[in-house]
Amino acid sequence: MQRLDHQYTGDLADLADFLLGVFVDAQKTGLPILADFYCCQGGATRGYQQAGFYVIGVDLDPQPRYCGQAFIQGDALQLIAAMAPWIRAVGAAAHGSPPCQGYSDAQVLQGREHPMLIAPTRDAFNALDVPWVIENVPGAVGHMISPVVLCGTMFGLQTYRDRYFEAGGGLVLPQPHHPRHDRPITKMGRPRREGEMAHYVGNFSGVQEARDDLGMPWANRDGLRECIPPAYAKWVGERLAAARLAPAA
Repeated sequence: MQRLDHQYTGDLADLADFLLGVFVDAQKTGLPILADFYCCQGGATRGYQQAGFYVIGVDLDPQPRYCGQAFIQGDALQLIAAMAPWIRAVGAAAHGSPPCQGYSDAQVLQGREHPMLIAPTRDAFNALDVPWVIENVPGAVGHMISPVVLCGTMFGLQTYRDRYFEAGGGLVLPQPHHPRHDRPITKMGRPRREGEMAHYVGNFSGVQEARDDLGMPWANRDGLRECIPPAYAKWVGERLAAARLAPAA
């Protein structure tokens, strides 16, 4: 289980004091601050940490396994707005992974309705005046602007897990080579066999294997099946860091 340095679940009226404490702590580390909205258990957070960021996560639900330096429980869109002056003043970047269920092919086929939050998240991020990234599943591509795709094969993982990343606020992400998906996928609920690619969804088999493969030893099954693999966010974070250091045009 992770130990959070700072955790906030209180009223928005007291948020400023909490954020001041986070800023003071971040200053001691010398790391730039990145806010990770809809963070879940922190797959993206860990990747951004590996890229050299101090990460504060935000999620609607309690996340006792969250791996970042600070955590706020609450509605992401409300908190983007509430934190906007703070992010503009001391933040380096923002990341958001709006709930994917509304864009998931399986959920659409089953006729289930879920919130579609990519567009409002983009609008909120555009008011922050910092580079930002929005991530989502393949079914969301039609709702994203010029996203790049990252895949487990690019990072030596044993799962494909294509995820799309839209960049804004001045950040541009290059599209890396996307290898073909030419290995079979393990059937649902069965252990992965040699030569197969795992499919960490639903009640998948092999939680420890997934932890080892994805690089998330703290996560449980729920966190693993919903996560962005840290390797993806590390790749994005390295480009964020490089963009921060690049001379202004």
